[in-house]
Amino acid sequence: MYTQLILTCSSIQRNVTVYGHALANGVSGLRSCARCYWVAAKMMRPVALFVGLRYLQTQRSNGFASFVSIASVIGVALGVAALIVVLSVMNGFENELRVRLLSLAGHASISPQKTPLPWREMRRALVTNPGIEAAAPFVELEAMLANGRNLSGALLTGVEPGFEQDISAVGRHMRSGALADLQPGQNTIILGRALALKLGVYLGDSLTVMVPRKQAAGIGLDTSLRRFRIVGIFELGLRDHDGVRALVHLDNARIMAGLDKPTVGLRIKTSDIFSAPQIVRSWVRDWTPGSGIEVAVRDWTQDNATYFRAVRIEKIMMTLLLSLIVGVALFNIVATLVMVVMDKRSGIAILRTLGYSRRTIVQIFAVQGIVVGWVGVIIGVAIGIVMTKNVDQLAPRLEQLFGFQFMPADVYYLTSLSADLHTSDVVWISVIALLMTALATIYPALRAAGIAPAEVLRYE
Repeated sequence: MYTQLILTCSSIQRNVTVYGHALANGVSGLRSCARCYWVAAKMMRPVALFVGLRYLQTQRSNGFASFVSIASVIGVALGVAALIVVLSVMNGFENELRVRLLSLAGHASISPQKTPLPWREMRRALVTNPGIEAAAPFVELEAMLANGRNLSGALLTGVEPGFEQDISAVGRHMRSGALADLQPGQNTIILGRALALKLGVYLGDSLTVMVPRKQAAGIGLDTSLRRFRIVGIFELGLRDHDGVRALVHLDNARIMAGLDKPTVGLRIKTSDIFSAPQIVRSWVRDWTPGSGIEVAVRDWTQDNATYFRAVRIEKIMMTLLLSLIVGVALFNIVATLVMVVMDKRSGIAILRTLGYSRRTIVQIFAVQGIVVGWVGVIIGVAIGIVMTKNVDQLAPRLEQLFGFQFMPADVYYLTSLSADLHTSDVVWISVIALLMTALATIYPALRAAGIAPAEVLRYE
């Protein structure tokens, strides 16, 4: 091996001379140059790259080093693929959670503080804003629903069906009945499916609705008690909505609350969900000063802050845990390169004797680690993208195979699994993995560069 290395280096030196003379002799020299073009092309490659790749090829003679090198590639690939898949699933989970949370609540809401809102006038003004798509009135009450001995607390929302269909997705998720079946004065109600199952009621059944309200004197509370007929059941796929939400007509909610004047708020849908807080607050600042009305503005980031904070924390923890897979692969890379350094001590000494600098030796072993990292990252990215694109098909099969759910509905609120692949995630995962593999080569490369040629060759 070492004799071949010396002969190769000598051949390179001779070809450099031939190549130089060929260029000096003009056209006739170019003919000679053409005959050795492949030698020149090979010679033009950096020495560190050439020798580093040769050392990778010769690792096959050392079975254990070859095995550890392959394990390093597999480890990097698995770590990168796992990070891409898990982050994509978490992105999809966050998007789906956002859509379903806002499917009943809108992007922002305006509620009265001390005086009733002129909600009809405000609604007409709101929808003329180019950033606002729709606005709908609502009254929200805490209630107790009863069917015989079955009791359940509920969040009772009074809505105007004609306006509500522009704000919420309830109309598109009705399992039976329709939003338009809510009529004023008819005591009709629509329940979430989980709430209906809890109460043991079905379409057409009746139940009792109890709402606490202020007494006429304004001191103490009494209970408003009415019978309502179920005219619809919806299912949004979000347990916090399906298990506690009930809809009635706006007029019925006002009567149940005992309000002489309708203390009605407005829910707003904007064209850009992420700009909703700024759009609505800006409109309120411009509209309220001359009206003398005090209002409270809330947006979806406030109402659902707990959910999205939990998702962000979970994404961070999953990223840290899965990064350990890449970390183990990096230790394998270090171990592989250290073994190669010990195996190639004589070759390193010969290269140093031929005049190659310590920097070149460092580059030779850096090439090996970087190549392992590149191969692992490329394979991992390919596997991660393929799995992410097919997660909706893979997840049910894996759940059936292992007998458990990846996202139980009672923990994650959703009943289905989706993925959203972000190019930025793929890029930063790949870049960090490559940087980490490059850093893993520093110690073995410096150890190789520190070999003293005289000490090694003395015993050869």
